[in-house]
Amino acid sequence: MAGPAVTSQQGAQALGSSESRPQDLAVAVSGFWWLWLVAGMLWIVASLVILQFDGASVTTVGVIFGCMFLFAGAQEITAGALGGPLRWLRFGFGALFVCAGIVSFINPEDTFAGFADILGFLLLLVALWWIVEAFAARAENPVWWIGLISGLLMLVVAFWTSGQFFIEKAYTLLVFAGIWALLHGITDVMKAFAVRALRDLA
Repeated sequence: MAGPAVTSQQGAQALGSSESRPQDLAVAVSGFWWLWLVAGMLWIVASLVILQFDGASVTTVGVIFGCMFLFAGAQEITAGALGGPLRWLRFGFGALFVCAGIVSFINPEDTFAGFADILGFLLLLVALWWIVEAFAARAENPVWWIGLISGLLMLVVAFWTSGQFFIEKAYTLLVFAGIWALLHGITDVMKAFAVRALRDLA
């Protein structure tokens, strides 16, 4: 009689420990909530700097784009390392962002001109990624709808930009970069407080 009872008790303990592992991981990750806050503030500062460039040199703007891409790539790679359903997709986008950042540093003038020329396509890719990311994080992110709304708005801007001339696209690229950084910063700040609330609940 004691044997089956002990076995069942051990099985319950093993089951409980296996169920507590994801929770322990979530608690451990939530301890770094301030990283999202710092990243969000940096994105917001970058957006304010970019939106000040009315007639600034394209070289400076190209370097800022390089910094933005490298930072976005580091964020995606870090998020992929933490796991999740989009782990390998995050790694892929992170690698692309890092490569784009390196190219921006090598030749910022041509980078700005190239991005302005294919701006509509780039905005479409960003919009689709934000929409997919929002739906994928719906179960674990209480502010997932912000990413969805941002993606839908970016989708509208993508189709509108595709019909513009190059000069208009160049100015639109500046505005897009500023708004993108601003939305990214606001989303990261809200994620930080959401993760902090998860830590307090745990």
